[in-house]
Amino acid sequence: MTSIFNPDGRQVACTVIEAGPCVVTQVKTQETDGYNSLQLAFGEKNEKHSNSSEKNHFAKASTSPKRFLKEFTDYSIAKNLGDSITVDIFAEGEIVDVVGRSKGKGFQGVVKRHGFSGVGGATHGQHDRSRAPGSLGNSSDASRVMKGVRMAGRMGGDRVKLKSLRVVKIFPDKHFILVSGAVPGHIGSIVYIQNKS
Repeated sequence: MTSIFNPDGRQVACTVIEAGPCVVTQVKTQETDGYNSLQLAFGEKNEKHSNSSEKNHFAKASTSPKRFLKEFTDYSIAKNLGDSITVDIFAEGEIVDVVGRSKGKGFQGVVKRHGFSGVGGATHGQHDRSRAPGSLGNSSDASRVMKGVRMAGRMGGDRVKLKSLRVVKIFPDKHFILVSGAVPGHIGSIVYIQNKS
């Protein structure tokens, strides 16, 4: 993340995203596949780490093997096999959605995962209970833990979509795009930028 100043002098927190160049590796149409979509590839991959089917697939698009593939349905821009898509499809001031996978936190307790305040205070005989979940809410009537009870468990690593982020600035020569605010994921993770529809 970084920050820049608006023309009116306000500081705006931004995230720098390397958006492209992406290569069109497959074009699906209504006649051949039953729906319209474009398959985009991003990130270089060592050829010795690609099997023969991957090499042949990328050879049809006249490009080297790529690390990441993503299919976009009902793509509004007409592209042919082997064409390159860059940050030029976005415009400064445009509103976009960014989809990514959030950082994994591992196994976490209820205080960190759900914001519980713990059981009681430091008095009245409480011993090592400051971060405990407390009662689960059932006795012998249900005799089980109901579904959806907020308990400790795996946290993070979920698909997150942040909506209505503004494209602040574009650097076409470096394939960088500055988006206002934070985006999900760690540094170097893959995100999908969608036009706000």
